[in-house]
Amino acid sequence: MANLTRYGLFDDMFGDIGKGFWLKPVTMPGGQELQIKLDVKEDEKAYKIDAEIPGVKKEDIHVDVNGNQISIRAEVKQEKEEKKDEKVVHSERYYGAVARSLQLPVDVDADKASASYKDGVLNLTLPKKSGAGTSRVSVR
Repeated sequence: MANLTRYGLFDDMFGDIGKGFWLKPVTMPGGQELQIKLDVKEDEKAYKIDAEIPGVKKEDIHVDVNGNQISIRAEVKQEKEEKKDEKVVHSERYYGAVARSLQLPVDVDADKASASYKDGVLNLTLPKKSGAGTSRVSVR
């Protein structure tokens, strides 16, 4: 029996138009897109996550823990202004947000979770637990 495939007349024409239309990554000067890159490690007691988020202030990073679901959000606010004899010659601004979520195999004890941010890397230590909970982790 022949394998029949049905193609729509406009599938090829309009198929890729909507991809990425509503959500565009934050682009830093030089054309580099801001992304959160993760390394996830596990031992018997905890998960350790290293998230690269360069160029962001620690006050603008938000980590949410809901059971085994981890969400990391960062807001980017950068301004650059060049002055020459108190007359603005060049000015650039960009604002945006980037987010990343992941699901771990075991629920996290949100009350014992810790976070730190140094040199563009967010370090999370998420102790394992058997029950579920919802909490926000403060970044130090």
